[in-house]
Amino acid sequence: MSNSADENKIIEHASEQNNSVILEHDGKATAHKNSTSTANASSQKQILLLAKKFSLNAAFLPEIKQAPIEDRALKRKKIDELRKQQNMEAIVLRAIQYCSDENITDRADQDWFSSFITLAEGISNKSMQELWAKILAGEVSQPGSFSLKTLQTFRTMSITEAKLLAKACSLAMSDTRKKNIRVISGAYQIPKLFNFFNKQRQQQVDLNQVGLSYADILTLADNHLMFEQETESHPLANGEKIQFNFNGKTVSFVAKKADCILTFYKFTPIGTELAHLINDNINETYLSNLKTGLSENFSISS
Repeated sequence: MSNSADENKIIEHASEQNNSVILEHDGKATAHKNSTSTANASSQKQILLLAKKFSLNAAFLPEIKQAPIEDRALKRKKIDELRKQQNMEAIVLRAIQYCSDENITDRADQDWFSSFITLAEGISNKSMQELWAKILAGEVSQPGSFSLKTLQTFRTMSITEAKLLAKACSLAMSDTRKKNIRVISGAYQIPKLFNFFNKQRQQQVDLNQVGLSYADILTLADNHLMFEQETESHPLANGEKIQFNFNGKTVSFVAKKADCILTFYKFTPIGTELAHLINDNINETYLSNLKTGLSENFSISS
């Protein structure tokens, strides 16, 4: 019998056992079987394929065909070690592409590299391997770029959360040294007697319009990448200018009045380190929204 036929037979047998247990209610068969049979078969096949890949499929076989459990455990351990070796070789190969052949003064920390291996060896997803490769290249080129705390945080991130970080980075502005990164969310003028009733005194930029909801900010905060509370700049004098780096483009904010303040969500130190992994990707819609949305208090040019 072919492998495919064996798998189908195992799936059919598992389905029959499953249905006999969960598809009876008050002595009557439910209609659940017909509505979900295709989905069940699909999910069961996925589990079977994963079990085979990680040498955990013995329970699906007749007892007479099962290898001794000691052999199965050794086989699974060997497969796991081979997979980790393959993952690390792929990451190192990718890292070389981000390195130059120029001499550097500081030698890479072997203890850091050992910890890096422990955290990265289980990463099989190609997109995540690419980011781990950038971390390795960045640390070797400039030791101290990525702390072990940052690596531990990144190890627990999912693909979805990494994409969310990339979305926040497309809106982020930094100082010239890229040490402080933030997403500008609004502006206001300090309330005084003469401007207290001015409805335009305080302005907000709707980050939802550019794909970053407050729920997204909370998710980033849960991953220690961004602070969930807004922060403020110092009060700017009339005509005072501050400049930011917006993914490679210089953006200038000039206060139109005295005591104008920018509000923003700030990246944490961990978020700032990981932001350096993200390719420059300017969100022009966001920049346009800033220029119009904060025009009462700031003149913005790029």
